[in-house]
Amino acid sequence: MDIADLSKGEIMEDKKVLNYIKDVIENMPSDWFNLTTHRLDIYNEALAKTEFIEQFELLFDNNDASPAALNGLPTAYDYIRLGHPLSSILEWVIATLNNQNPKNVISFSSKTIPILAILRKNVLDHKNTKIVYTGDLPECFDADLLRNIYGYQFELDCVENATDIGTFDGSTIFVSHQDEMNAIDLNPNIDFFIGLHSHLGSILLVNDARNESYVSEIQHVRRRETIAMTPANALDALKLLIDKSSVHIIKSDVQGNKALVLNSIKTITGTSTTPLVASSGLSMQYAIMMGLIHDALLEHKGKAIKIVVPPNCYGGTNDQARRVAACIENVEVVDLPVDGDHDMVQSIDIVLNQIANEDAIPYIIAEIPTNPRVEVPDLINLKETLSAPRKTASGELAIDPVFILDQTFCPNVLFLGEGEILSTVRTISYVSGSKFPSGGQCTAGYCVGNTKTEALMERIEQHLILCDNAARNLQMGILAKQLPSMNQRIADAYVNTREFVNFINEALPEAKINFVSEELAAEGFTPSVFSLDLPTKGNSDEEREAYKRELNHKLIGLMISEIPNESKYCVSYGQLSGCYWTIPATSTQGTTKEGDKDYIARVAVSPNLDLEHHKKVFSDFVASI
Repeated sequence: MDIADLSKGEIMEDKKVLNYIKDVIENMPSDWFNLTTHRLDIYNEALAKTEFIEQFELLFDNNDASPAALNGLPTAYDYIRLGHPLSSILEWVIATLNNQNPKNVISFSSKTIPILAILRKNVLDHKNTKIVYTGDLPECFDADLLRNIYGYQFELDCVENATDIGTFDGSTIFVSHQDEMNAIDLNPNIDFFIGLHSHLGSILLVNDARNESYVSEIQHVRRRETIAMTPANALDALKLLIDKSSVHIIKSDVQGNKALVLNSIKTITGTSTTPLVASSGLSMQYAIMMGLIHDALLEHKGKAIKIVVPPNCYGGTNDQARRVAACIENVEVVDLPVDGDHDMVQSIDIVLNQIANEDAIPYIIAEIPTNPRVEVPDLINLKETLSAPRKTASGELAIDPVFILDQTFCPNVLFLGEGEILSTVRTISYVSGSKFPSGGQCTAGYCVGNTKTEALMERIEQHLILCDNAARNLQMGILAKQLPSMNQRIADAYVNTREFVNFINEALPEAKINFVSEELAAEGFTPSVFSLDLPTKGNSDEEREAYKRELNHKLIGLMISEIPNESKYCVSYGQLSGCYWTIPATSTQGTTKEGDKDYIARVAVSPNLDLEHHKKVFSDFVASI
């Protein structure tokens, strides 16, 4: 939108918006920039972004940008990955300056994923897509990979400017390099406008009411396969809107930070292959999934691909696997029961025998320790089961599995290096970066492979690049600072956790605690997360379950109200300080089938907290029941 096209009243309104945003930036809570996870006590999942924006608009109408008012706003979205206050405000500003609905503006850290999000919906809806662009498409955009591996179909058309775009039977995506964040040139024939910013990411605008059904689908892609524009970049984008001369390039030793991070990961994991670092744990997992599928489609043409996933694992992992399977014809998800009454190794053996009989390709995703029950399988039996040769129904040797290990709970445990337990099994390990690696300061996650997966790691890197999901410079800088102390923080947090667990056992022996044994801890499994199944009462299963659920909320409510500076109602762990409480069934297992959800309390303890205060409040809780 050019300033010459604006009326005097519109210019005044735009100035009012930008002046207000300038005040917001000066007074915003530091957590908007520094925290990676939400506070569930001020979060209403059903309303997510809309509640934040509605209350933000009320502040704007009253010209109230006071620190207290901004601090009182509800949490935006559910994670920094999906969206956060600064990305939400950026989207609102761009929408307001262009007379659009804020929900139709969606920011991304990636320059290609917004295109992929539209292509995904259109392939499922059997709808044509034309990608029109000026200049060049993002360097990482690989049309052949998108067509041949992802199954996305589209036309490409280079034009001089937006006015050259004609009608099309399907969706028209217009991709333009927009270093001025508010310069959006809309044409009625454009369904989706994607503005690329060389340093900050991209902004997608869903044009016209006829395309509003795409909004939730695009946001879900952002939630599961990538991240929103990072807080640092969203803040720079807002500053750029206020003053075009304020482009801020992060001054950091990019190459030095990257070298330090990669070397730290190799040291921590005991591996020799080159690690990969992504913008988030799920960004990493998506590259792993698509890289492995790419390999299977090339090396084992025509064979079915089976993604084996625990049904109660972290909702993002479970949901992403099913979303990938929905898009690619010969990919299917197979459930892997791992917790409670189910033994992970026995379940893997049963599933691998079944997949071998079908002459299919097995990719197994599992967490060790499991979440939220914090269980560790017999690792020798696990290795033997994964290594065992199997035959197809016709007597041929079956394809060996790839074990994809989520070791976010215990990233310090050595699984893949020379001589380690899984060094001889094709294994890729990954870790969510918002936990221990960064101490909760950024979302960037990483993966490593053993020597048997070098070719697979190359495929994974291809898809990490295609999706423009590599870790950002600031994220690398944070990891460079935090990774060297990670193992010590894990050790210190475990000491606090063990002490808290022992105290709860004495204070409330009727409660069931899921945590690693002293023997497992001696083997190196020292998580700082445990789950708490509180005692219950009632005359029926329904009454007992309802009482227990109410007790969960009572305990968490007491903790966060009595120790507000340390105890938070939040899904994360691995933070530098404090104690985090959540109920997996209503947070991390949000998309998990109801029967597989865990209505228990999950507690995450840091290396730095007032443990005596937490013990006292827990004692008060026990006295109250």
